[in-house]
Amino acid sequence: MGDTRPATRETGQPAQAHRRGAVVAALMLSMALAALDSTVVSTAVPQIVGDLGGFSVFSWLFSGYLLAVTVTLPVYGKLSDTFGRKPVLIAGASLFLLGSLLCALAWNMGALIAFRVVQGLGGGALQGTVQTLAADLYPLEERPKIQAKLSTVWAVSAVAGPGLGGVLAAYADWRWIFLVNLPVGAAALWLIVRHLHEPQRKSGREGQPRARVDWAGALAVFACGGALLTALVQGGVAWAWWSAPSLALFGAGLALAGLVVVVERRAAEPIIPGWVWRRRTIAAVNLALGALGLLMVAPTVFLPTYAQAVLGLAPVTAGFVLSVWTLSWPLSAALSQHVYRRIGFRDTALLGIGAATLILLAFPLLPYPGRAWQPTALMLLLGAALGLFQLPLIVGVQSTVGWSERGTTTASVLFCRQTGQTVGATLFGAVANGVLAARLGGAGDLDSLARELGVGAAPDATRRAVADAVHAVYLGAACAAALAFVVLLTLAPRRFPVRTE
Repeated sequence: MGDTRPATRETGQPAQAHRRGAVVAALMLSMALAALDSTVVSTAVPQIVGDLGGFSVFSWLFSGYLLAVTVTLPVYGKLSDTFGRKPVLIAGASLFLLGSLLCALAWNMGALIAFRVVQGLGGGALQGTVQTLAADLYPLEERPKIQAKLSTVWAVSAVAGPGLGGVLAAYADWRWIFLVNLPVGAAALWLIVRHLHEPQRKSGREGQPRARVDWAGALAVFACGGALLTALVQGGVAWAWWSAPSLALFGAGLALAGLVVVVERRAAEPIIPGWVWRRRTIAAVNLALGALGLLMVAPTVFLPTYAQAVLGLAPVTAGFVLSVWTLSWPLSAALSQHVYRRIGFRDTALLGIGAATLILLAFPLLPYPGRAWQPTALMLLLGAALGLFQLPLIVGVQSTVGWSERGTTTASVLFCRQTGQTVGATLFGAVANGVLAARLGGAGDLDSLARELGVGAAPDATRRAVADAVHAVYLGAACAAALAFVVLLTLAPRRFPVRTE
């Protein structure tokens, strides 16, 4: 097929193979740092709050980190295209490890939140640059190997993270959750410094000097993203949607968005170049993976509550219902190459997201109260469908650009997915709370009910209300999946314009 033609192979010399293997190990360790972070911390929150206080603001342990990662992704993508992957990855890993050390030394909740933001500033470099290097290291036909390995890292982290965090908090001290990052990160840094050697490349046009970094654009993007994402994350939680803080943040974010457009149009090498949205393939993948981030909120945020409140499962068992999709997702992603080599990247992704739409629509049809195996089976199928959807799009879009544009392209894809998750948490939270208000006469919201219900202790009317709320969220997720399907079908070319390197 035209869009799956392999790139030039590596020479295959033993020294080069050994060096590449060492770099892959470093990438997996770096990805593990980012993947384990939120899942490990989540189970230690009671111990952290008990030691430092600050229960009213502890959610910023996650929100602050997420915001820092999301808004820095475009900046690091452009920097890696300008200066190379190695210096950006080293700087990001070092910043992440510095943040980890500071978190372990935090003396109150405010300091811990600030140091989590420092971690997030490094985490943005880890996520984007690791994915970009994965495409640099392997020709097109071999990229599913490294992507499957990275997907496995995420899967193992999702399953093992909560348990590791609980063990460290219970039998050692919550500060060890951050200290364990140091030896892992040090090993990754040593492998990168020793074994990653990038060829000298020109960042601008032939014969021109290296372009200057658009620091004004980077600052504008950071400020705009920070204001808008903070408004979305905290609106309806820390303050009412129509309150002064919410309106001020949205207003500031929109004004800064206008500033970003002005600054980026004037910049010689903008942080977010216009071609990211002018090229059909990249624009379609950005929008489709933004929809993926949106729909992922339904299972990751709301399914554990459903499993405990409606099915009456213990927290550990409820976590297993969710975690099964981390088993089928990387397996499906690894096998997707056999499909997209036959029918192309776009049609493979359409097959995956079409199946995901049907699976999400099936969730509200589950019997009440139902049995645990029913949502578990759906999650297993959903993971397989999304593995068939996401990986072909990432591999495909990275293959349409050269080295000097791959960092920016990869960062734009990850940025859209992260932004979709933030918007989804806000949107679906409002949907769930609206359904609960209608069923229970305006009493409470899903988060507060989940804390009060206990295992099997809820009245039947309340359990039905929670089931209806989660069903409504899954219908919304199905709409997001259908939107991704339509975007790919109408906007993406049937054959991606793959470049041979």
